Amino acid sequence: MSILNLQTRSLEDAYFIQGDQFLIDNLRDLKKLKETKENLAKVSGISDPVVLDKLVKLDIHPETLSSLAVIPLVAVAWADGSIDPKERKAILKSLSTASFASGINLELVNHWLDTKPKSELLEAWVHYSQALAKELTPEERKSLREELVGHARQVAEAAGGLLGLGSISAPEKTLLEKLEAAWK
Repeated sequence: MSILNLQTRSLEDAYFIQGDQFLIDNLRDLKKLKETKENLAKVSGISDPVVLDKLVKLDIHPETLSSLAVIPLVAVAWADGSIDPKERKAILKSLSTASFASGINLELVNHWLDTKPKSELLEAWVHYSQALAKELTPEERKSLREELVGHARQVAEAAGGLLGLGSISAPEKTLLEKLEAAWK
């Protein structure tokens, strides 16, 4: 075999090795993307592939989405100054059964249920939600708003009003409106 043939073969081998590595890297990236989407879907309960794709593009991690989901629950429970045992039970039940609770630090949540978090936590949530909302289409915003605020509304309704008939207190109602407004 001539030197030119050896160099040609060497060049081809190098090309295909790089090409193979490129394909392997792409397959790895696609697998990671799929796993991230699956984890986001599991954590959030969101099944809309367009919304999930957008969250992945925005580099939103499942842990972030978990926090995004639990903060409104705690804030609504504390809205009237104290947590009713029924609200606590509703939050813990929600966290034990809801798909969005995966990856949530339950010790931290229990701490928040015992000791009211500083108002800066909710303000950070609002600012983060507003920034994220700007990156989403109206349909994507609506989907996330319904998911996140819907769970908070269930907590607000848990304590009930007179005779536990599902009334929401005025402070809880005000907070729910603030939570919804963050996604508009």
